[in-house]
Amino acid sequence: MHIAVPREGAAGEKRVAATPETVRKYIALGATVAVERDAGAAAGFPDSAYADAGATLGDRAATLAGADIVLGVRGPDPADLTGVTRGAWLAASLDPVGERARVDAYAAAGVEALAMEWMPRITRAQSMDILSSQSNLSGYKAVLDAAAEYGRAFPMMMTAAGTIPAARAFVMGVGVAGLQAIATARRLGAQVSATDVRSATREQIQSLGAKPIFVESVAGIEGEGSGGYAGEMSPEYQRAQAELVSSHIAKQDIVITTALIPGRPAPRLVTDAQVASMRPGSVIVDLAVEQGGNVEGTVAGEVVERHGVKIVGHRNVPSRLAADASALFARNLYNFLSAFWDKDAGRPVLDAEIGDAIRLTKDGAVVHPKLTA
Repeated sequence: MHIAVPREGAAGEKRVAATPETVRKYIALGATVAVERDAGAAAGFPDSAYADAGATLGDRAATLAGADIVLGVRGPDPADLTGVTRGAWLAASLDPVGERARVDAYAAAGVEALAMEWMPRITRAQSMDILSSQSNLSGYKAVLDAAAEYGRAFPMMMTAAGTIPAARAFVMGVGVAGLQAIATARRLGAQVSATDVRSATREQIQSLGAKPIFVESVAGIEGEGSGGYAGEMSPEYQRAQAELVSSHIAKQDIVITTALIPGRPAPRLVTDAQVASMRPGSVIVDLAVEQGGNVEGTVAGEVVERHGVKIVGHRNVPSRLAADASALFARNLYNFLSAFWDKDAGRPVLDAEIGDAIRLTKDGAVVHPKLTA
């Protein structure tokens, strides 16, 4: 099997889909690996490290020529895949709904496109879950970004000149990113509270030393979505949550929003009026900005100020920690391929449970039920 690792083409993308560590592991499986020159440079992995690991280096055309498996952080330009083997696998984050035309182009190119972000949330696939590994870093970085924009200290400080109160941080959405944001804000000394539509997260919030903020005794809550994700909220819950959040958010110095619903725009959690209720100098970090944002007034790729409150809308937050993000992403891909590696066939062979969940295209057609319904 010939594995190809092209340089990422998306603007601002610093991550790489394979590191020297995983290149060695692929070669140990019996594969050959080609890496496009400078593919890992932005993440701190020089070409010499890939060469030392056993990879061959070349331009994009040479890297992809005859590839049986193409690895990417984001999906490459379909036009670049004309030199790969017919039926080659493309394993990357492909945004199947938002980039549907690109999925069609992958089908036309004859590749088997595998959307790694649609990996099922089951126990045996945890080590392959790119969303979890990247969200963990996003939650951490969100708190650091908030601290960088916030004009005050996070921890309580008692000095001879007086006491500085601890910053109050509120995390909205307690998935992987939210939990890491809680833990990081606590480590920095903030007084932390958090909320989520899933009642099961209450104990997780408390276990990290934060205060849970939950709507109580409201009928029609549909927050327990499938696969461990949050689902839609009932209208009654939305009204009750808005009232609760409005009273709580006005007292906060830092707000971090992380709420996403797979395949749909990000839910609106913070209104302009709620932003206006916060004291000047407060900071909001919107981690859902690329899916439309949780915060009214957020601008993708910018830090804006509304009512004296800074709203941070950095794109592609994991890429801002490119070395660690690449290391984790690359291990996710290796864990995926190695788990299905058939020594007799000399290649990975997917089973139905995971294959049907992530396979978008095959034999020149789009085959995933979510895209063909």
